[in-house]
Amino acid sequence: MGMLAASAFLASPQAPAGRRSVSGAWTLRLRPAAYPGAGTLRLHNFVPKCYIANIEVDVSTVSKEEDFDDQPSLPPGCSIPVVNLRGDVLDSSPFSLHDRASCPSDFEELPVLSEGEQHTLASTPAHPAGLYALYASYLFGNLVEQLWNFAWPAALAILHPSLLPVAIVGFFTKLSVFIGAPIVGKLMDHFPRIPMYTALNAVQVSTQLISAATVIYALKNLSHASTTAVVLRPWFIALVAAGAIERLAGLALGVTMERDWVVLLAGTNRPVALAQANAVLNRLDLICETVGASVFGLLLSKYHPVTCLKIACGLMICSFPVLVMLGQLINRVSCHALDSSRTATDESICIDLLDVSKIVQNSLSAIKHGWNEYKQQTVLPASAATVFLNFNVALAPGAIMTALLMHRGISPSIVGAFSGLCSIMGLVATFISSSLVKRVGILKAGAAGLIFQASLLSVALAVYWAGSISQTTPLLIFLSSIALSRLGHMSYDVVGTQIVQTGVPASKANLIGGMEVSIASLAELVMLAMAIIANDVSHFGFLAILSVSSVAGAAWMFCRWLTNPTDEQRELFMFDPLYQVQAM
Repeated sequence: MGMLAASAFLASPQAPAGRRSVSGAWTLRLRPAAYPGAGTLRLHNFVPKCYIANIEVDVSTVSKEEDFDDQPSLPPGCSIPVVNLRGDVLDSSPFSLHDRASCPSDFEELPVLSEGEQHTLASTPAHPAGLYALYASYLFGNLVEQLWNFAWPAALAILHPSLLPVAIVGFFTKLSVFIGAPIVGKLMDHFPRIPMYTALNAVQVSTQLISAATVIYALKNLSHASTTAVVLRPWFIALVAAGAIERLAGLALGVTMERDWVVLLAGTNRPVALAQANAVLNRLDLICETVGASVFGLLLSKYHPVTCLKIACGLMICSFPVLVMLGQLINRVSCHALDSSRTATDESICIDLLDVSKIVQNSLSAIKHGWNEYKQQTVLPASAATVFLNFNVALAPGAIMTALLMHRGISPSIVGAFSGLCSIMGLVATFISSSLVKRVGILKAGAAGLIFQASLLSVALAVYWAGSISQTTPLLIFLSSIALSRLGHMSYDVVGTQIVQTGVPASKANLIGGMEVSIASLAELVMLAMAIIANDVSHFGFLAILSVSSVAGAAWMFCRWLTNPTDEQRELFMFDPLYQVQAM
């Protein structure tokens, strides 16, 4: 009531200006509308353009005093409250109100949006121009990154027939993400967004160039050598170090754009717009993954690997100024929404985190701090479900599935068609997810995606254990179930990201996002170790059971979280249809 009274007072041209008392409190004196026959103070009408948002009102001091000059007297029992606003609550910065001449003498009706207008508002981004600039930056940066992610393992495969060099680089890449993601996330939360974005792009491009230089050197100078001789060379050690730093910088850029920037530009209170923005980012990621691999594969088919790597280096060098310019453009067209004020303590934290002599101490402290913050989040089950999905390495398109199919004598054309179908399903899921959010809300959409994926993977597991997948019909059911399950997987990937975006405060978005990536990398390391132990194709059934169990566990955990909501959870998702129906 105090908030409404303060807003109505400031909107009314008949109300006198607030007077500052000697004690330092702001006293607002409200007068009734001056028109004949006014017997009560009516608060059902408000001026739609004259308002103040996010102001706290202290109504602890209420008196029944004040004489009204030239105003009709009120009947007994109708008092006019004097609302005192504490001086420390008011913002010292001035605020602008519309010209008093534009405000009518009486309170106007408070506008209430219709259901259609509410849906339109929920679907309209807060900064649409900024989102389009974000899409351009994400597309260009991700295209170069995906091209390089395909280029370096292809070049190493040409350099040496063993899979060990690629496996070593991949292992240390995952390890660096597990260790470094929390400290980088914490640093990003205490550093201005645009300078941090520029620095991360500089680090990523520099390490990509260093990695390319080491591989080019090896292609030019390395003759036939044993695997041990290759992995102990200085150039390979430099490649491992640069590759680890490059992946960490790339994931940090992904976290800051997918968990922080897109939320600010789309609007946290506009769920449909945020779901559509997340879907677009996922589509761009899938497109870049396909195009990047295709482009470099086409270059390898026509040119020498050294020439292809030099072309890739040229793209990397050109990408840096373009990405920096796009980052500035995003901020400019979104009315500087990415600018954030930093306190003096934040600067000291940044200096301490960047101290090389304390890198081990800071890393351990960041992991401990990140874990403590991560497990206290209201949306922890939704994030944990995403981590559980990373345990599914068997019943998904990838190296293990490809090895299984080739070992069973499946035609390479079928294997290629299966991979392409999985990519198409992932792309289709980005369209389905935003439609689901619009129809049933983000919570039910997330549950639907997980249950759908777990059900189809269970079918695939049953077919595998029931008979030989070398036969045509069981094989088609097996592969179709896995491909269709990607609809649920990618749908939850989009929806789960939005749930975490909604539940995590902006001040901790990068820390929590980095911690989630770190734990997901640990999950992949665990499954990689399991695959190394069960390296025979005959053990695929064991890996498939682990994969189905992880997805089913994610679905159970998420659904249990929905059916047993806390008060904080209900408040956080108060506008979701699931809890609105339960409230009724």
